[in-house]
Amino acid sequence: MDFRRKDRPFVIAGPCSAETREQVLETAEGLKNLSVDLLRAGVWKPRTRPGNFEGVGEEGIEWLREAGDKIGKPISVEVANTNHVELALKGGVDVLWIGARTTVNPFMVQEIADALKGTDVPVLVKNPVNPDVELWIGAIERLQSVGLTKLGAIHRGFSTFQKSPFRNSPNWNIPIELKRRMPDLPIICDPSHICGNRELLAEVAQKAIDLNMDGLMLETHRNPEKAWSDASQQITPMQLETILSELVWRNPNAIDLEVQAKLEELRATIDGLDRDILDLLIERLSISRNIGEYKREHNITILQHQRWNEILHDREAYIQGKELSQRFLYRFLEAIHEESIQQQTLVMNTKKMKE
Repeated sequence: MDFRRKDRPFVIAGPCSAETREQVLETAEGLKNLSVDLLRAGVWKPRTRPGNFEGVGEEGIEWLREAGDKIGKPISVEVANTNHVELALKGGVDVLWIGARTTVNPFMVQEIADALKGTDVPVLVKNPVNPDVELWIGAIERLQSVGLTKLGAIHRGFSTFQKSPFRNSPNWNIPIELKRRMPDLPIICDPSHICGNRELLAEVAQKAIDLNMDGLMLETHRNPEKAWSDASQQITPMQLETILSELVWRNPNAIDLEVQAKLEELRATIDGLDRDILDLLIERLSISRNIGEYKREHNITILQHQRWNEILHDREAYIQGKELSQRFLYRFLEAIHEESIQQQTLVMNTKKMKE
């Protein structure tokens, strides 16, 4: 299965959970004439705590297979262990996906990979719950190592304790880094799990397309308000149609020569500015090393909390009214501060080694 389309995003849709045969069939019927490439439903639902609805199990695959055949679309389910893999393949599931709670565990991923060895089934790998691109890549590599070639990734956001409008923080830099490291790997965005709120879905879906992701996974239910799981993030087939119809699909290859020339001019300016910034950072760190030597000579501790607070307050005041967020400023200064401490520590240790 090719997860990349030239004319529009690859779309995966269907309920969060298969609840009843009627619910699966009715939802699928609503998706029949939409631009949906793959019908999904969860039949095994890993829950944070026991006692909640944990899926209907193998029977749900039969309902999904019936629904897929009826509307002429392939089907997909999540698998979390070797038993799931066996039952899914036995039930004629066309595409498997590995969930975020499974991706985070290399032992589980390896067991699934071993169970799939010798098959040619397409597999999509959701990012791990924690923001770790290496874990994500590692899971994909484990599947590649057993000979699977029809692979893709799903960006569903990352767990966070910070206050946010999202259920899971998008951390767009991580899927961007995955695309840089594995440029031939299709990446599909799952706005449903990123948002946790249907009101934000269109915005996040458009952001994913703007970042050149290859497709979207959107949870769709015949009656979202009465869904047995994740009701607030699901939409009706009609709402899905509206979101898809309003997407601005940007083709990165459809750029005329005049636009391309202007982009190259602007990018060249950025390249020059980046080199200037790097030269200034190198000069700044050189001064940090000089400060480290002075502190060593006068027996002063490296970390000066008051000075660090002064820097933060001064720089925050400096950007007031300028188009730079405080969040970015803090991350930028924190990185510089960390490297400055590292440089000063090296100066201190060099002196000790000589002694």
